[in-house]
Amino acid sequence: MVVVFVLVAVAVLALLAGVHRYVWRRLVGDTTAEGGLARRAGTVAVWVLPLLSVGAFAGGRAGFPFWLQQVLAWPGYLWLAVLLYLTLALLVGEAARPLLRRVLARRASRAAAAAPAVPGAEPAATAGPAGAEAEPAAVPRTAALAAASATKTLPGTPAAAPVEAATDTDAPAASPAPEPAPEPEAEPAPEPAPHAPTDPSRRLFVARAVGGAAALAGLGTVGYGTYGVLRGPRVKRITVPLARLPRSAHGFRIAVVSDIHLGPILGRAHTRRIVDTINATSPDLVAVVGDLVDGTVADLGTAAEPLAGLEARHGSYFVTGNHEYFSGAAEWVDHVRELGLRPLENARVEIAGFDLAGVNDVAGESEGRGPDFAAALGDRDRGRASVLLAHQPVVIDDAVAHGVDLQLSGHTHGGQLWPGNLLAELANPTVAGLERYGDTQLYVSRGAGAWGPPVRVGAPSDITVVELASKRT
Repeated sequence: MVVVFVLVAVAVLALLAGVHRYVWRRLVGDTTAEGGLARRAGTVAVWVLPLLSVGAFAGGRAGFPFWLQQVLAWPGYLWLAVLLYLTLALLVGEAARPLLRRVLARRASRAAAAAPAVPGAEPAATAGPAGAEAEPAAVPRTAALAAASATKTLPGTPAAAPVEAATDTDAPAASPAPEPAPEPEAEPAPEPAPHAPTDPSRRLFVARAVGGAAALAGLGTVGYGTYGVLRGPRVKRITVPLARLPRSAHGFRIAVVSDIHLGPILGRAHTRRIVDTINATSPDLVAVVGDLVDGTVADLGTAAEPLAGLEARHGSYFVTGNHEYFSGAAEWVDHVRELGLRPLENARVEIAGFDLAGVNDVAGESEGRGPDFAAALGDRDRGRASVLLAHQPVVIDDAVAHGVDLQLSGHTHGGQLWPGNLLAELANPTVAGLERYGDTQLYVSRGAGAWGPPVRVGAPSDITVVELASKRT
């Protein structure tokens, strides 16, 4: 087991190193001058930011002071989200690079071919023999040849008799005119050389254009996802019919909230937003289904205090999530009890018209306090409808085996960061929403907070009001 863990850790570190190298190459190496300030700053950032990310993840478990955890959390966690979307955007840009280069090369070739002669330039001269004056290129070559042929005598043909003077019959014959020198062939004008496909200026332009677009896309995506978390969850409403629910309980409303994840980033103000949102729905019951915190009671006890203001006719209930067992589950169970929530540790209560049960999270098995379905559901009246609070959806098979009508869960965050939903689907039967398994329905909330980066993309946070409906007439 230890060997497997080490191998996985080495593989993850190698992957992160490779991704950082790739991002540096595309955003820094290809776009900045060697030795320049921008190159040095980008290189330092690519070394420092992953170290902050490691510190943010390790701070809580290593016992860092809480103020130091807060200092490391914002840049360390946000960089991981930025890295994800920068990498995805740059990979998309790889397909755009050759297309953009080709477009620029064609445009440059057309511009060179269509360039007019420089105004005021002298006509190009045709080169002649050494020491002879060149003829203007503007003189047509056919005219020059015609003039030469008019005075040229074919070899072996007697020359035409010269015209005698009218006054002197004894005058000697005029000597023939010298044969003109043949005109040299005109050299073709050199064609403009096309731009080389590896033109450095064009390559730099493409690198900066693609890198800039990727940076805008990545930072914009993370900024919008961060805003979605910090503004607080939105209310989602669904109706779930239960065959065994009596008419007296028809319309019973349960406010389901999961995965609040109080920690170095999300604190007391976040809890207050959630409490105000829940109270505005006027629920009959509040169900907090795990992963309330990422830290100890000593560090986050005050951040959870607004939970004491939850208002519901039938009270508020709590079950542990896996993160409670990383943070001191026993202390948190005691603390939420002091705040007025009732922990359901493998226990059940009777509500008007149905049974409400809760089981510990499967992570509690490491402490001998895992889920116990027999204790929570074994001796109940199966003629009554039942609702189960269980943090992780993976226990749905046990819920089906114990005749549960509806299981309420969280844990998945809906994937939180797209395409994380694809990975979440591999480990969970349902990632988000309502699905049926035999006679049992499973509803999975996306959660009200965020783990790690305070960012959500494609999986908005929610508080769900589940309205129970009776099928009995």
